[in-house]
Amino acid sequence: MAGGGFELNGNQSGSIKNYPGELTFYVLITCIVAAMGGLIFGYDIGISGGVTSMAPFLQKFFPSVYEKEALDTSTNQYCKFDSVALTMFTSSLYLAALLASFVASWVTKTFGRKKSMLLGGFVFLVGAAINAAAQNIAMLIIGRICLGIGVGFSIQSVPLYVSEMAPSKYRGSLNVVFQLSITIGILVANLVNF
Repeated sequence: MAGGGFELNGNQSGSIKNYPGELTFYVLITCIVAAMGGLIFGYDIGISGGVTSMAPFLQKFFPSVYEKEALDTSTNQYCKFDSVALTMFTSSLYLAALLASFVASWVTKTFGRKKSMLLGGFVFLVGAAINAAAQNIAMLIIGRICLGIGVGFSIQSVPLYVSEMAPSKYRGSLNVVFQLSITIGILVANLVNF
């Protein structure tokens, strides 16, 4: 990273000509920690599916869906709920992530990968706080939109950052850690749901 202030071969350098392309402990840890940005996406995928099937959640925020579920004795789970509000709750994250990824590419290019990841993490944290404190559907959807913005930023900037940090020989292996983090997030969310 030219001019990024990284320590290369023990010297502070604006040039990468002396960089040996080795996988150092610093590079390995940096890539793994950055790739953990996938945890937020995976966790949210897993947690939203479980939460929307929990009776107390439906009873508080989507009482009409809760009543339909209580009356429905069929075992067919396909298209069980016909609720625009519940669909909006679920899909708002994905739509916000899609739109945010376009903005994130500009932010990443203009301000750098680290700042883009930090901004995404902060907005995700705000969304998590709003959802935790939610008292109505509007707060839930606003929280989900913030979560989506955070996810959009992380999905755009994390793989790029890891690719640039990792030596070319190990780039693929270290980028897979991002995908592994998404999967671990889904696993943890399902354990929490259980």
